[in-house]
Amino acid sequence: MNNFRLPAAAIVVVLAVVSCKRSASAPGKDIPRLLDYDGRERGYILHTPKGFDEETPAPVVFVFHGGGGNAENAIRMSGMNEIADREGFLVVYPNGSGRLDDKVLTWNGGTCCGFAQENNIDDVGFTRAVLSDLQEIAQVDPKRIYAAGMSNGGTLSYRLACEAADIFAAIAPVAGTQNLTTCVPSEPVSLIHFHGTDDRHLPYEGGVGAESLTGAEYVSVKDSIDFWIGFNGCNSQPQTNSFEDVQHQVWKGCARGSSVELYAIVGGKHAWPGSSGPGWLGGDEPTQSISASELIWEFFAAHPKP
Repeated sequence: MNNFRLPAAAIVVVLAVVSCKRSASAPGKDIPRLLDYDGRERGYILHTPKGFDEETPAPVVFVFHGGGGNAENAIRMSGMNEIADREGFLVVYPNGSGRLDDKVLTWNGGTCCGFAQENNIDDVGFTRAVLSDLQEIAQVDPKRIYAAGMSNGGTLSYRLACEAADIFAAIAPVAGTQNLTTCVPSEPVSLIHFHGTDDRHLPYEGGVGAESLTGAEYVSVKDSIDFWIGFNGCNSQPQTNSFEDVQHQVWKGCARGSSVELYAIVGGKHAWPGSSGPGWLGGDEPTQSISASELIWEFFAAHPKP
């Protein structure tokens, strides 16, 4: 990844750093950073794991908050920091964009959502800029860069797989589908998807959610998954395992060691499985049958770039 370059229009200026030293040496801490990207002040929070060795290239997991949320919300909802401390990977929590500083932020996931979509915000370019900034202060393993996201953050994860497959080895959308008119990835990307079958915000079967705040029409989980089964060249018939309220499907035989998995939460709604509670005030309760975050890291760890 040392040859990674930003386009001329995407010059990044670091506005706020915890110290003048070009280092992420704050093990077990959350480090806020600000960038000037494409004429806007944008930010992210970096979590460095306990016992972090800044001389050893580390895996990186991007976690994108849901529509209307922010980086702090993603930290609380995912619980990914605790796993990072145990397993030794960096976690990046970017902030979307909006009209209210760091509140009610959204991502441009294609046909959704809110301020970011309406203003055609370049969130793929912003993500590349965040990675470039991170590489200035930390050793990053270029074969182990991953993206996970909730809802609108999940739609951005899909977009990153389509438009930044050169960077991301695998993605993990939670309650978010692939909402793009075109997707032409440069190489296979592994995928693990979590979705409640009774999601009333972003419906499992696609369409407009009965409780959607955007009115956007979403692609179904099946169509999103089918695209990657085909593109990755996987076997058409999955291995299926059902337990409690979970149906787990795995498509194997994919190109370049990639894989596609789906965890359907039967009767589940719009939530991050295994989270300690709803992702927002009045949100849906998550199933406790599985921990999406634990399964996400297990999947990511098994699927680096070849």
